[in-house]
Amino acid sequence: MEEQKLDISENQIVEALKECYDPEIPVNLVDLGLIYDIKIIDDWVGVKMTLTSPGCGMSGLISQNVRNRVLKVPGVKDADVRIVWDPAWSPARMSSEAKKKLGMPI
Repeated sequence: MEEQKLDISENQIVEALKECYDPEIPVNLVDLGLIYDIKIIDDWVGVKMTLTSPGCGMSGLISQNVRNRVLKVPGVKDADVRIVWDPAWSPARMSSEAKKKLGMPI
């Protein structure tokens, strides 16, 4: 029996990533501006992301949570998460919603 291939959209991946949080900040990773790139090749998804600080002790947990969540998207068979530091993250990357939630000027 042939396996039916599901098309995976970037929007599906972004929506899945909106369920991932930095444990110390009550805002999802997408709205924090931590997701830099999403690549979809057949049933593989690659996520390039950063963290708010290079010294973040939660990097392993956060990247594993991102990978686990991406793997739950229908059609995704494998996922790779890379944490990069260039370009450096800054609060300017945050969405207006995230800034409001954290009481920052918009």
